[in-house]
Amino acid sequence: MSRPKIIVLDDDPTGSQTVHSCLLLMRWDVETLRLGLADDAPIFFILTNTRALTPAQATAVTREVCQNLQQAIAAEGITDFLVVSRSDSTLRGHYPVETDVIAEELGPFDAHFLTPAFFEGGRFTRDSIHYLIADGREVPVHETEFARDSVFGYSTSYLPAYAEEKTRQRIRSEQVERFLLTDIRAGSQERLLQLSGNVCCVVDAETQADLDRFAADLLAAASQGKRFLFRSAASLLTSLAQLGPQPVAAEDMAQYERSRQPGAVIVGSHVRKTTAQLSELLQAPGVAPIEVNVVQLRDAPERSAELLNNLLSHVRTAFDRGQTPVVYTSREELQFADAQQRLDFGARVSRLLMDLLQGLPSEISFLISKGGITSNDTLSTGLNLQSARLLGQVLPGCSLVITPNDHPQFPKLPVVLFPGNVGDADGLAMVYQRLNKGH
Repeated sequence: MSRPKIIVLDDDPTGSQTVHSCLLLMRWDVETLRLGLADDAPIFFILTNTRALTPAQATAVTREVCQNLQQAIAAEGITDFLVVSRSDSTLRGHYPVETDVIAEELGPFDAHFLTPAFFEGGRFTRDSIHYLIADGREVPVHETEFARDSVFGYSTSYLPAYAEEKTRQRIRSEQVERFLLTDIRAGSQERLLQLSGNVCCVVDAETQADLDRFAADLLAAASQGKRFLFRSAASLLTSLAQLGPQPVAAEDMAQYERSRQPGAVIVGSHVRKTTAQLSELLQAPGVAPIEVNVVQLRDAPERSAELLNNLLSHVRTAFDRGQTPVVYTSREELQFADAQQRLDFGARVSRLLMDLLQGLPSEISFLISKGGITSNDTLSTGLNLQSARLLGQVLPGCSLVITPNDHPQFPKLPVVLFPGNVGDADGLAMVYQRLNKGH
């Protein structure tokens, strides 16, 4: 059975957090997409960053990617492919906006699957209810802070009802096909072959073995002509790609360091888990805390250049002392009149952080980017990359990529993409220690 090329439209840059040795594309012109399609790896990622956009913007970007993909697929002569709309394991994102556009442009599909399990982050699905493990407890995700997101909030963890809520009852809960653990473990191929009409399906998974079994059935059905679309977190990608162990173990990633100089850390995410991890990191030896007062940026935007110069001065001072600057946004959650204002302000904060990144000493030995949107902007804007090669995971769920040898400012720089809501309280400190080994 030939293996299809797995094309992932990633709504922030962290969906590659369970795979390795593949390309991340920061642009989606036809030429760049052909790079991904022609690459030897069975999977590649197109970083659309749509989670940071409005629904209208997300629609436009997704449509442009799909239309360019049609041309690139034809040019490369690809006949066998799967499309994944990769999104958040805590159910935040533009669903069904993105899957609707993909279906319009690249369909028709027989089914689309909601598969939000992400085991490295403690997210799993049982009886069609999606859970998050917090402090050792299984918590339905609608009871967490993620469900109260001011842009992507929701009221239920029961995935059929979630689909109904998000599609404004276009998809009714009772119409959703449920693949329960007993179904998956017994084998689902015959049932998959009966699906049609882009029916919405929700998928249980408690372990990677569950998704391995389901992926095998999906691929078998696809080889018989069924066309499937996925709205998925990262763990299904592991099962579909079947890449095996990464070449360099997580604890040995320090070998990618490019110098004996300090690194740099940029923290944009403000979720509770990031704040706890930041607190641990700031107690580590050799780091210099540098806070970005975002209230100042909100209340006096005309002084952003002054704020940036002040921050860069602190960064240079820390670096010259042999310390790793840890630049982080102030931790309070600001209130805005509406979602658009929040998104606009988030873009302004990101611009400041990316200007700061471009002002970092070119000798830094590594860069850690904390937060999904921050990481996307780091790759596409701060480093201005067309593509990057994913080396693997420095911590479960945390990808490490390396910049090209000919990068004008930071050649061969190891960059960690650390999602906001991943890792234990000491996760950020551990990644810093792994990359800072021997300093």
